Amino acid sequence: MGDGSTSDQLEQDLRDARDRGRWLSDEEQRSVDQQREQQDLEQQKLRDRRRRLMVLTGVCILLPPFWPLAFVLSFYLLFPATVARIGIVAGVVMVAAALSTIALLVAVTTFLIGLLG
Repeated sequence: MGDGSTSDQLEQDLRDARDRGRWLSDEEQRSVDQQREQQDLEQQKLRDRRRRLMVLTGVCILLPPFWPLAFVLSFYLLFPATVARIGIVAGVVMVAAALSTIALLVAVTTFLIGLLG
């Protein structure tokens, strides 16, 4: 088994060298291998996360009180970048609303204190 996998690895290295037009040094090869492993790990994490979200969405669909959550999770699974942008905009709007409410309360309080004094 070790001989077959070594042979496959050598063939892969040869194809990579032909694609690049040169052989990589040991350091360059380690760097490329680390990048591949990092990408594979990130892909696996993304697949696991999506699988968990799909299961949670399925559970939420089966329980009627959680249908709004199921809708949001399904929307997130279909359009993750859009939901992230919407979340950022919603956060900014909520912070702005909170700050404007505080400013309005300070103004009203100042006005009422002025009427009393």
